[in-house]
Amino acid sequence: MAKVEEIFGSMVFNEATMKQRLPKETYRALKNSVKEGTPVPRDVANVVANAMKDWAVEKGATHFTHWFQPMTGITAEKHDSFISPLDNGSIIMEFSGKELIKGEPDASSFPSGGLRVTFEARGYTAWDPTSYAFIKENTLCIPTVFCSYGGEVLDKKTPLLRSMEVMNTQALRILRLFGNASVTHVTTTVGPEQEYFLIDKELYKKRKDLRYTGRTLFGAKPPKGQELDDHYFGAIKPRVAKFMAELDEELWKLGIMAKTEHNEVAPSQHELAPVFSDTNIGCDHNQLTMEMMKKVADRNGLVCLLHEKPFADVNGSGKHVNWSIATDTGVNLLDPGKTPSENAQFLLFLCAVIKGVDEYQDMLRATVATAANDHRLGGNEAPPAVISMFIGSELTEILTAIEEGRPYNGRAASHMNIGVDMLPVFRKDATDRNRTSPFAFTGNKFEFRMLGSSQSIAGPCIVLNTVVAEELEQFADALEGAEDFNAALNELIRKTIREHKRILFDGNGYDDSWIEEAERRGLSNYRTTPEAMPHYVDAKNIALFSKHKVFTEVEMRSRCEVHLENYCKVIRIEALTMAEMVRKDIIPASYTYLKRLSETAVAIKTACPDVDCVMEINMLKHLRGYTDSLYMDLGRLDEALASVPEAGELEKAVYYKDKVIPIMEALRAAADEIEKFVGEKYWPYPTYGELLYSV
Repeated sequence: MAKVEEIFGSMVFNEATMKQRLPKETYRALKNSVKEGTPVPRDVANVVANAMKDWAVEKGATHFTHWFQPMTGITAEKHDSFISPLDNGSIIMEFSGKELIKGEPDASSFPSGGLRVTFEARGYTAWDPTSYAFIKENTLCIPTVFCSYGGEVLDKKTPLLRSMEVMNTQALRILRLFGNASVTHVTTTVGPEQEYFLIDKELYKKRKDLRYTGRTLFGAKPPKGQELDDHYFGAIKPRVAKFMAELDEELWKLGIMAKTEHNEVAPSQHELAPVFSDTNIGCDHNQLTMEMMKKVADRNGLVCLLHEKPFADVNGSGKHVNWSIATDTGVNLLDPGKTPSENAQFLLFLCAVIKGVDEYQDMLRATVATAANDHRLGGNEAPPAVISMFIGSELTEILTAIEEGRPYNGRAASHMNIGVDMLPVFRKDATDRNRTSPFAFTGNKFEFRMLGSSQSIAGPCIVLNTVVAEELEQFADALEGAEDFNAALNELIRKTIREHKRILFDGNGYDDSWIEEAERRGLSNYRTTPEAMPHYVDAKNIALFSKHKVFTEVEMRSRCEVHLENYCKVIRIEALTMAEMVRKDIIPASYTYLKRLSETAVAIKTACPDVDCVMEINMLKHLRGYTDSLYMDLGRLDEALASVPEAGELEKAVYYKDKVIPIMEALRAAADEIEKFVGEKYWPYPTYGELLYSV
C-alpha cells in the first residue's frame, strides 16, 4: 500500500489540484461563485471542464457522469464518453462547460410521489461546485442536483443545500448580536458512523431472502449469538482486516477521511466512522462509503449487508449522525468551553436546538421512518421511537439554575485516578454518555442515533438544519430590537428552558417507565412508519419548510408519498419472497424429513415389534403440526396479498402493517421451529450459525 499522504485525495479534483491546473483568474472566479452562491460563468466553466477532463484522462478515465442522489436513497449516474468525432474518422477527447454544468437524464422512472407522470421524461442535473468532482472506476463523477423539466426538486441534495443556506443566514444574525463581525459563513458539519455486516458471498448466494430483500426472513436462533459480548471491540479477524484495509485505501483516494473502524456488538457486525466534514460533503461521502463497502466486500469474497436488521435476535445496524455547527473561522458553536454557564452564545445555540427538537419531534421521527428501521426502533439495541434529548448532568444543572434564576455553583474540573501508579491521571468529561438517547449531546456536538444503516443522511440533516435555523431566526427577531440586550437574552434563554424542558431526559430510554413518562410529558411515540410518516405533512411542518424555501408544499407531499410507497413495496417484496421460500423450499424440506422419520419408525417397528417408537412418533407429530401451521399461514398470506386495497399509499401502508406483517411473523415463527427439528442435510439454506460465523 502506498503512503496515505500520497494517495489521499488522489482521485479528487480538489483544491490542490484546482490550484495546480486552473489559471489563477479561473480559480478565483470559481471560488467567488461558490462563496457568493452565484452561477459559475460559462467561460469559467469551459476552462474548468477542460482542466477536469485532462486530469481525469491522465488518471485513466474515459467517461464522465453527473452523479446525483434521487429519492431512491442511493446514487444514480449515466455515463458519457469524452470522445468526439473528427472529419478524418478519428476522435478527440473533449468535455465542455455546457456538459459540466448541465445533464439531461431520463426522469420518468425515478420516484417522484406524483410530481411527474411516466410519459413526462425530461429531467435535469446541474453541477454542484461546492462538492469536488472525483474519479470512480475510470469515470469522472460530477456531483449534481436533480430536478424535473418543470423545476420540481427530485433529489436529496437540493433541499440539503437550501437548508444549509438558511442555517448560515440565521446563525450569522446571532453571531452579529454577540459582536462577532469576522465570521462570514456558518455551516453544519457531520460525521456519520456507519454500521454494517460482512458475510461469506457463497453462503449469501444460497439465501433467497438475503438476495431479494437484504435481510433473513427466516432463521432459527443459533446456540451462540452476542450473549458473551466477546465480539464488541474484539480483535479484528484477518479476512475482515484485509477488507478494512482495502476499503480505507479506496476511501482515502476519494478524499474520504475514514478514521475509526472496529467490531460492533453482533457477530460479523462492524463500524466505520469518518472525520467531520461539511454536511453537503459528508452526505456525498457517506453515499460513496456505502457503495465502496459493497464493492470491496465483493472483491474479497464477502457481501456487505447494510440492512437495518439482517438477522433476528442480534443487534441491527444503525447510522449515528454526529451533527454540529461551525464557523469559517474554525469555531464550533456547540462547544460549551471550560465554563459553559458563562458562555451565553453557546447557551443560546443550545436552546435553539432544544426548542427545535421539541417543536418538530414528529418531523425528526418521520425522517428515519422506513420498513427496515421499524425492526430497530423501540428495541433494546436502538433508541426508542420517542424523541428525547440527553445533554448531561452538568448542562442540565446549568439550565435548571438559569430557569430558577439562581447562580450556578459549578463543579471543579475533576480528574480520573484509576489506582495504578504507572497509569496516567486524565481529565474526566463533564458528563457520561447515554447510548439509549435518540439525540444526545456528546461534548461539542449532538449525536442523532435513530437513523437506519442504509439511509441517506440528507433527510435528517435537512430537518435539523431547518428547524434550528427557524429557532435562531425567532431568537434574532426578539433580540435585535431589544433595549437591554443582556436582560432580553437572559429572559429568552430562561423562557426557552421553561417551555421546552420536557424534551430533556437523562435516564434509561430502554426502560418501559420512560415510555409512560414520555406520554405524561406529551411527547409523541410513533412506533412504525405508517404511524410516523403522515406527520411529515402536518400543517406546521409544511409552513416551516415552505417559509424557508427548503421544500414547497407539493414537494413535501410528494416525498411523504414516496416514503409510504417504498414501505408498501418493501413489505410486499418480503412477503412474496417468504411465500416462495415456504412453498418451494421449506415445506418440501419438512416433508422430505417427515418421510425419512416415518420410514425410520416403520423400519424400527418391523424389526422390533415390541418397541413403541415414542420418540419418532412425537417428532412426527411436532414437525407435522408446525408444517400444517406453515401451510395454513401461507394460504392466509396469499389471500392477504391478493386483497391489498386500491387506495392511497397511507391506507395501503396501514393495511400492510396491520394485516400482512402479522401473518409474516406467524409464518416465520413456524418455519423457525421446523428448522430446529429438520436434519442439517435436509435444510435448504445456510443457518444463522453458518452466516454469522463464516468470516
